[in-house]
Amino acid sequence: MPRFKITIQYDGTKFFGWQIQPSKRTVQGELEKVISSFSDGEKIKVFGAGRTDTGVHALSQVAHFDLKTDLDTCSLIKAMNANLSEDILIESLDVVPANFHARYSAQLRYYRYQCYTGNNVLFRNQSWITGELDQSILQSAAETVIGEHDFLSFSKFRNDMKDTMCKIYESVWKKQDKMLIYYVSGNRFLHHMVRYLTGTMVEISRGKCTIETFLSLLNNPEKNVQIFKAPPQGLILEKINYA
Repeated sequence: MPRFKITIQYDGTKFFGWQIQPSKRTVQGELEKVISSFSDGEKIKVFGAGRTDTGVHALSQVAHFDLKTDLDTCSLIKAMNANLSEDILIESLDVVPANFHARYSAQLRYYRYQCYTGNNVLFRNQSWITGELDQSILQSAAETVIGEHDFLSFSKFRNDMKDTMCKIYESVWKKQDKMLIYYVSGNRFLHHMVRYLTGTMVEISRGKCTIETFLSLLNNPEKNVQIFKAPPQGLILEKINYA
């Protein structure tokens, strides 16, 4: 049976995250419903590269599924998009080898977090309205996470989470007019990790936390630390690289 890889955009505002949940509208749930409609009644499972939270957006989320179909890829993607809601768009669809896995084959993940330093209602669903922030302070904190670290302190703890090491390749704040954007890439990210990192860095800029505390949490990992977490709407999964 052919295996398909899809790249998806979605506005996470009206979704309860990626992962399918009973009686909740999720991105995975909506995709599975539409894709299964092309399988003669068979339930099709969609596997995502990452599980974005409620309210989090994606520009290039990746997923895969197995489907027996007579449609070519061009016809299939058009048919799927025609049946999806307006807040999900399948950008591309390709046939891939049977051993491809959207999550486990991924090599590098890129996220950005948008902080708007002014006041504009148009950005409330795609950024955190923070007020003025000190970019130099944010950058000083961001640079410390580059490399391989145990990010236990900056994650939502789960008993089944055995490995909390992540390798970060890029961690930088850039400004575009009144939008301060945190760009971060790594081999993997823990649950809520980018939001915890962003939230704590913002509070350092506001003087409510110190960089010494930030470094202590990074160098002395603890579970269930009470730290700052940025709201979900500013977080965007930008892209995922494969070998």
